Amino acid sequence: MSKDLIALGFHALSDPLRLRVLDLLRKQELCVCELCDVLEVTQSKLSFHLKTLKEAGLVQGRQDGRWIYYSLNLPQFAVLEQYLSEYRRFAEIVPARSCRD
Repeated sequence: MSKDLIALGFHALSDPLRLRVLDLLRKQELCVCELCDVLEVTQSKLSFHLKTLKEAGLVQGRQDGRWIYYSLNLPQFAVLEQYLSEYRRFAEIVPARSCRD
């Protein structure tokens, strides 16, 4: 598990517009023009957010002619989920020792 890719994943998940993109892609593969229409954003703004999601490995693009269709990259979501699950495994956190000056 690459810590850099995990950090990129959580950064990508930190933006409300990117979360909306992911919610739309949960239902079906979509092209940029469809995403722009539904989200009511410009293509340049959406392209920036799609780039962030792609760099994090959360979405993937498939070219069909001149169109690129985006879909979720589910294995990367599993990586993030597994990373978080490691924190659930710690039932008890040991308190810090007293600091002495």
